[in-house]
Amino acid sequence: MLDRINAGLAVGTLQASLPDGTARILGGRAPGPVVIVTLHRWRALLRLAQSGSVGWYEAWAAGEWSSPDPVPLFDLFMRNRATLGKTARAGGFSRIAMQLRHALRRNSMSGARRNIMAHYDLGNEFYAAWLDPTMTYSSALFEDEDVAGPLAEAQNRKMVAILDRLNLQPGQALLEIGCGWGGLLEAAIQRGYVATGLTLSPNQKAFADHALQGEAVVSLVDYRDVIGQYDGLASVEMIEAVGQEYWPYFLDAVVRCLKPGGRAALQYISIADDIFESYASSADFIQTYVFPGGMLISESRFRALAEARGLAWTDQRDFNLHYAETLRRWRGRFDDAVENDRLPHGFDAKFVALWRYYLMYCEGGFRGGGIQVSQVTLVKPA
Repeated sequence: MLDRINAGLAVGTLQASLPDGTARILGGRAPGPVVIVTLHRWRALLRLAQSGSVGWYEAWAAGEWSSPDPVPLFDLFMRNRATLGKTARAGGFSRIAMQLRHALRRNSMSGARRNIMAHYDLGNEFYAAWLDPTMTYSSALFEDEDVAGPLAEAQNRKMVAILDRLNLQPGQALLEIGCGWGGLLEAAIQRGYVATGLTLSPNQKAFADHALQGEAVVSLVDYRDVIGQYDGLASVEMIEAVGQEYWPYFLDAVVRCLKPGGRAALQYISIADDIFESYASSADFIQTYVFPGGMLISESRFRALAEARGLAWTDQRDFNLHYAETLRRWRGRFDDAVENDRLPHGFDAKFVALWRYYLMYCEGGFRGGGIQVSQVTLVKPA
């Protein structure tokens, strides 16, 4: 396994301390992330070979490997995804088992509600303890590639960018699919829009209802059931909770709900096409342990479905390093909340460690370039 990893590292270096007391340098052929990993037990490599990212997390949780900073490791593996090939991906029986488990969590009408509640109904108090005051759980948009400045300002800048794409006037109607805790709806109200939001999380609806004081309608409605037409539509990182099987249904809802000439502003997370088939045919660490039913999109496949429905794909903007910085900020705030006992009671050390690993895993994926966050405007023909 070490030989295969070494052969697959076209860029970057992995400095490994091994259980037998020896050390080994893997890669080192071209500049890239420099990673320090200590293997405490050989079993960590067996888990990686059998179960990919799921096994690697389980090995970390079991104390079989450690690193002073795992983020560059996840960056390294993502950056070398093409040359590593299947070296760090689940195979054999483990792959089949994960496929079956993921299939049982498909986003049918009832399954989508269960999956959303499993992630977002951890509690408003939990998310409020480490998100910024806007209660925004999606990538911020910083002023420039230096990704500097307060997180809340960058989140507000993201919401402004989404609403600007719609070209709406005061009094016109906006639908947000997946409205979270209501931050974008609040920004829309301030512009004089007539705002409606959809969510499947009772906790989010309760929070948004209280925050918006009846100035926007927030409904526990699945996007497949929404009726009526709107001047504009927004959806921020909701498509990742839909699943490939249901992408056509989501886009059908966009077409159905937009008035002729209307615009939809989407913010979405995609995974590189060169690993999409492998990703889609199994279940990774996040799908298994954090977000049941979740699935990043293939931009090329999703775009083809949108254009087949007559939606023009316009003004795409990619900003993956902004998400990496957002995740770094969240992890700092999360660690601070844990250290100062601000998390609600009931979350044990295992859960805290899982979420910290999740935030590092995602940050490394965005830094490695195999995962992208983008905004796009879809335009319905007049």
